[in-house]
Amino acid sequence: MVKAIRVYELGGPEVLKWEEVEVGNPKEGEIRVKNKAIGVNFIDIYFRTGVYNVPQIPYTPGTEAVGVVTAIGPGVCDLKIGDVVYHSGSATGTYTEEQIVSADRALALPVMDPLVVAAVMVKGLTARFLVKTWFKVERGHKVLVHAAAGGVGSVLCQWANMLGATVIGTVSTAEKALQAKEDGCHHIIIYNQEDFVTRVAEITSGEGVDVVFDSVGIDTFQGSLVCLKPRGYMVSYGQSSGTPEPVPLSALATKSLFLTRPSVRTSSFSKDEMREAMKEVLANVASNALRVRVNHTYPLSQAAQAHADMAARKTSGSIVLIPDGVAQ
Repeated sequence: MVKAIRVYELGGPEVLKWEEVEVGNPKEGEIRVKNKAIGVNFIDIYFRTGVYNVPQIPYTPGTEAVGVVTAIGPGVCDLKIGDVVYHSGSATGTYTEEQIVSADRALALPVMDPLVVAAVMVKGLTARFLVKTWFKVERGHKVLVHAAAGGVGSVLCQWANMLGATVIGTVSTAEKALQAKEDGCHHIIIYNQEDFVTRVAEITSGEGVDVVFDSVGIDTFQGSLVCLKPRGYMVSYGQSSGTPEPVPLSALATKSLFLTRPSVRTSSFSKDEMREAMKEVLANVASNALRVRVNHTYPLSQAAQAHADMAARKTSGSIVLIPDGVAQ
């Protein structure tokens, strides 16, 4: 038996229960992994609250982790006991001390800090697809990034800056503004002190931005549309403040705007595409081209507190859960 977080009903952080679960032995094509570091992402909250549908209830939350292979099932040839692996790909399951994982969803890692990898991979993949697939950021583009000091926002600002864009970021505090500046934002807007729509117009001399990357949702959506230049792209990839109201097509026609709501889960990327993207994220981290901010760690047993703090915007950068007994 091992300890894990279990959810028996949808709701607030209080539905995250800490209890014992049975793991069992790996079957054909599976491995057993003892987790060392578990990434926390806003999608975990979306599943917990019912914004996204979970496969079943009860369930164990979590979409990514780094751990050590402790057992190998039949038919697994490219991994061995003792390998340190990153694993993801399913909707849920990683908020646990140990688990069974499909071997084709595990990637053997080079020598890297498990906390860093668990903190960056989902966020790094999201940022990578945002700036290279869902909208191709090019030198000279002006981009607006909401929640610039958040987990995805931090990586996104850095990546857009690497591609030669002028990056405008919104944050909630002066402390987060300093982080956003370090992460490549050329202009920072503290949104609860000044109107971001007005400031974007001032920064761009009234021209607007080429693209808005918006993970906030209802609080920023309408203003983001106003910030776009003609033929600009509104990329809504999250809704931390709530789901935006439906948009009439006529609202887009006023400036011939493009609107998309992308997700890694629904983009049907092939296994090879995902592996290459993962390696690209790791290479950028290893070369220090991307700074990974593991700003908050919590014991796995305190996952509810981690969720509460993230939802209340008390955190910045990435959050990682550490199973009890794992040395940091």
